[in-house]
Amino acid sequence: MSAQDLPLDLRRALATVARSPRLLVASDYDGTIAPIVANPEDARPHPESVRALRALAGLSGTTAAVISGRALRDLAALSRLPVEVQLIGSHGSEFDVGFVHAIDNDAKVLLREVQAELADIAAEHPGVTVESKPASVALHVRNATPELGRAALERVRHGAAGWVGVQVTEGKAVIELSVVPTDKGEALDIVRRQENATAAVFFGDDVTDEKGFRRLHGPDVGIKVGDGDTAAPFRVRSTEDVCTALAYLLEERRTWLSGANQPRIERLTMLASPRAKALVTPDGTITWMCHPEPDSAAVFAHLLGGEAAGHFTIQPERAGLPLSQRYVDGTMTVETRWASLQVADYLPHDVSSERTDLTRVITGNARAVITFAPRPEFGQVPVTLEQDADGLRAFGPNDPLVLRSPGVDWMILSDGTHHVARAVVDPSRGPVVLELRCGTSDLSPSARSEAERRGISEAYWSNWVGGLELPGLKPGLMKRSALTLRGLVHEPTGSILAAATTSLPEDIGGIRNWDYRYCWLRDGALTAQSLASVGSVDEAVNFLGWVYRVLDTLPGPERLHPLYTIYGTALPPEAVIDNLPGYAGSRPVRVGNAANMQVQLDVFGPIVELIATLADTRVRKGVTDPAEVLPDRGWELVKAMVRAVQRRWTEPDHGIWEIRGAPRHHVYSKVMCWLTVDRAITLAERFSRSADPDWLVLRKTIAEEVLEKGWNDEVQSFTAAYDGTDLDAATLHIGLSGLIEPSDPRFAATVVATEAELRSGATVYRYHRDDGLPGGEGGFHLCAAWLVEAYLLIGKHSDAEALFAQLVAAAGPTGLLSEEYDPVTERALGNHPQAYSHLGLLRCAQLLSRQPVPSS
Repeated sequence: MSAQDLPLDLRRALATVARSPRLLVASDYDGTIAPIVANPEDARPHPESVRALRALAGLSGTTAAVISGRALRDLAALSRLPVEVQLIGSHGSEFDVGFVHAIDNDAKVLLREVQAELADIAAEHPGVTVESKPASVALHVRNATPELGRAALERVRHGAAGWVGVQVTEGKAVIELSVVPTDKGEALDIVRRQENATAAVFFGDDVTDEKGFRRLHGPDVGIKVGDGDTAAPFRVRSTEDVCTALAYLLEERRTWLSGANQPRIERLTMLASPRAKALVTPDGTITWMCHPEPDSAAVFAHLLGGEAAGHFTIQPERAGLPLSQRYVDGTMTVETRWASLQVADYLPHDVSSERTDLTRVITGNARAVITFAPRPEFGQVPVTLEQDADGLRAFGPNDPLVLRSPGVDWMILSDGTHHVARAVVDPSRGPVVLELRCGTSDLSPSARSEAERRGISEAYWSNWVGGLELPGLKPGLMKRSALTLRGLVHEPTGSILAAATTSLPEDIGGIRNWDYRYCWLRDGALTAQSLASVGSVDEAVNFLGWVYRVLDTLPGPERLHPLYTIYGTALPPEAVIDNLPGYAGSRPVRVGNAANMQVQLDVFGPIVELIATLADTRVRKGVTDPAEVLPDRGWELVKAMVRAVQRRWTEPDHGIWEIRGAPRHHVYSKVMCWLTVDRAITLAERFSRSADPDWLVLRKTIAEEVLEKGWNDEVQSFTAAYDGTDLDAATLHIGLSGLIEPSDPRFAATVVATEAELRSGATVYRYHRDDGLPGGEGGFHLCAAWLVEAYLLIGKHSDAEALFAQLVAAAGPTGLLSEEYDPVTERALGNHPQAYSHLGLLRCAQLLSRQPVPSS
């Protein structure tokens, strides 16, 4: 029997419950996973059911149990079910740790009396047998003639069944008398509570299973095997059908948990407007988009939960792989092309602040299939779609959402919770324009034509990138890196996202999944500095404006948090979205980031370095007035950062890598404190600003401590922190920052040690110490970029070029880099695209472009 032979409504129910965060799958034994046989001792389970239960029990967030009327010892011996499957005997009263209700001395005496009474009845009725259990006695009449069976049952009903303290359970050709309460429904609830299950599936065939069915509620699924009245909403014919249903449930759950068919991270492409961000897969699916802000809940979370989490897909009616996907040069418009079909995607700019718009334009000569399945709030809100003359309206979410699609004839389907709309269109008659509008119920035509709106969007990007001073090395990739960094800017506030996504894993299938859709002071400052270094200063000015507004809410600069929302407010508590299985089964999916409560004392340095870079860029652009090069407000911010260092530099912290453990005296953090003071002194000297004489002493004191306590003779390297021998790629900044000269042997030794310990092929790991989290992670592109710079400082030009070439090769087909890279599987890891990675790539290209070619 195949899954298609199961009732359609049952398949839908199983597919839905398979997506529960924590699932309990429970079944009776006889008549469900094992066939009814004449001799109960011959009742062996179907091998297919055993395999399915065992596989289910092995899945994340899944518990499998068998709740039988048999004694637990007999159930274990007969079923031979694997230890992964929990066994519960005696109609739900007998667990492996004992009985739910204790058997006292009076109950034991009563049990012996019941056993004697039922033994006498069996002796008088041929074919009737007695089964003794630790807390009950069962009288079986299956092998007796109907007349003798009925007579034996009547003797029990009018006799021992009425004794005080006896619990009666009747089933098919059996009556069982227990001296303790028995209830399969109670057992189901006990396991549900133990495992914190959010949904349960229960298979049963007998009247004794009805107590279990009656305990089901909400998303639970009850399945009756065979005929007879039942409280279960679904029914199958036989134990063979149970095998099929379990196999189907297993496949659905495994698919959901594994994030089957998720595209490789490096092959995802970002769409951006000055405010909104989205990701599109190589085959034309909008897989990620949030509303109303990029750090809000997702409308499409396909990336983290498959189709059930929301997607917007366009594909040719005649199935085929795309031929190409590319950015329109110098823009954030993405074109995906198949044979005779093309889709252009972009985020329009001419929309009001409460809206998030996406435009998709289908052209070509082949018919296309459109699937529109919005799932606001990460799919936690049921969505109903209704067709209007000019498109679709979505109902359910608090914020309105419409899809303008004039001329498209939609078919609306339901999965029982959400609607999905499908249509087939023929673009040979003219372009098909689809305009998604989140935050409005307006389906009327736009004031501008689609071509005008696309022109505005593309001109915004091309005009900006055309004015940059990009390095000559890998010019196309450098242009894309600059555009990616600019695409991560949230223009309305000046904040800069660390990445466009949450919870893309650092370890496939692992728990190292974090939300990067916020503005870190460090990441934002480094991104703005990178853009200023190629000639664009507006991002730096606006980011510093955002920093000023954050500081206005604090009692002092030393109280800066490492990160804030894009509007500069404190983050909500870190939470888990349980209904999403995660990218390729990497759970949990997190929103928020607990690192915002950490102490990270390195954050002051990048802000002052940004102000210094901004001043250099203004000078390079011909600005001569010192008050313009370094405005008073900028200088006040520099002084505030130095004051913060003065007050806190001696404290331990959680460091740049946000270790979720005890604070340490991280060398990188101390170096950044030194850099804060050093750059402040340099700015004062260059632009005739008054510096506190104590700054010189402070700079010297920090440097001396770092050189004394940060160096470790045993490992011949500067280490991650004062108290250890573990290495950290971030300590390369002891030379990159200028705290020690590149010619200092200790810096060269640190570079050598970092290469030996942390480099693996094309990438460089942050560290290899135990950070208290299970699983591993990939190498960091930013760390590889630091090593490129370090190679150049110690004269290893060819090594720098080789590692840069490997960094370039890690970029995806459209030029984007995620946070990390697995050198073994050669695939991207972590959130995507990542600002760190692209600013590191740009920095390497700048440095290598300035380097004289060594003579042979």
